[in-house]
Amino acid sequence: MISWLRHQKYALTAALYRLRMQPVSSLLTALAMGVAISLPGGLYLSLANLGQVAGKLPAQPEISLFLDTLASDTHRQAVATRLKQPDIAEAYFVPKDQALAALISSQGLTDIAAGLTQNPLPDAWVVRPQLSSREELARVAHDLAKLPGVAETHLDSLWAERLQAGLSIGRASVWLLAGLFAIALIAISGNAIRAQVLARRDEILVSRLIGATDRHIRRPFLYLGALQGLLGGLAAIGVLAIAGTILRQPVSHLADLYGSSFQLIPPSPLEIATVLVLTTISGWFGAWLTVTRALHQVETAH
Repeated sequence: MISWLRHQKYALTAALYRLRMQPVSSLLTALAMGVAISLPGGLYLSLANLGQVAGKLPAQPEISLFLDTLASDTHRQAVATRLKQPDIAEAYFVPKDQALAALISSQGLTDIAAGLTQNPLPDAWVVRPQLSSREELARVAHDLAKLPGVAETHLDSLWAERLQAGLSIGRASVWLLAGLFAIALIAISGNAIRAQVLARRDEILVSRLIGATDRHIRRPFLYLGALQGLLGGLAAIGVLAIAGTILRQPVSHLADLYGSSFQLIPPSPLEIATVLVLTTISGWFGAWLTVTRALHQVETAH
């Protein structure tokens, strides 16, 4: 065990030494990896922020039923009776005074409301059908629109449902894009390691002559690939942090214009750790593929 740890320490020390000996090349490789990783990472964070907005929306579509201001009590009672039928899962009444108060509170329209002589909003019902399919919603909305005393109907939350469907497609695209860039990451790491192997061809041949195994020769390069992947992950986190800092103020200003308290969500510690682990593994795997092939080529040439 002590001997194994000694070999690991030697390999890690050799990898760190090679990074220090070529700081510019190591930095450029890390930046190339970081830019490649930041693209799917940025898309993932964008979807997470859109998901935050969508999560505050009602998940099930609703129908807003606006009553005519001249509707009689008989008509209002007929509407209430219709909303108790089995195809309606839930319905609640929103008086026009309550609607106006909510509008003033959410949009800051106190000064405008003070100048109103009467409430311009109608009484309304918010209806949630038993079934949420597009056909059922259209049927219920059409039936309700024909009731006497109903001025207008609106289908609410359908756009939120479409947003959720779009987010699902976006998440699938993120995983596809992440897979493609993982291949690119492995290729970048592999090319950097291949140059290191070819530069030390004579050293590898001498090591073999004195009895070194391929595992012993390969180990420092594997650590080098893992360290390059780790540096690439750190570079990606830095790129995303800079982008988030630049976008935070414009996004907050846009949210304020819409009366929202929305703020950009930074990556969580778990997400940061996941990126670093995946990039480190990708760097290690790219190094393993490249070194194994390069050692075979060196042996064949020799």
